[in-house]
Amino acid sequence: MHAISGISSGVGVGAQGRTLGEVATPQGMGRLSFKTYNFDRPMTEREIRNTTFKDLILGGVGEVNMMQQQADRAVEKLMVGGDIGMAEVLTAVQKADIAFKMMMQIRNKLVQAYQEIQNMRV
Repeated sequence: MHAISGISSGVGVGAQGRTLGEVATPQGMGRLSFKTYNFDRPMTEREIRNTTFKDLILGGVGEVNMMQQQADRAVEKLMVGGDIGMAEVLTAVQKADIAFKMMMQIRNKLVQAYQEIQNMRV
């Protein structure tokens, strides 16, 4: 979870005033919604115990999705001549690309682990 959260440090402000990487609870964050607002402090032992694997996966996918949407909006804003710099757009696009690639690697490792478990003889 922490690796995905570390990517979303924010490049600007998106829809509803949310910074890049911030995900609202209704989008699937569940109990991890507190983490999108508290990047500077580590999770407490209680928070770790109350966090499920499902929360971690949904939280990560939600963050990657938000970053993709922010990158799309940044490109759109640049194309229509909005008040945004080329460096901000490139940074948003690169962050979204790296986050997506990392999510795909995590997915690949999870599928590989699942297949190994399926092949085990009991």
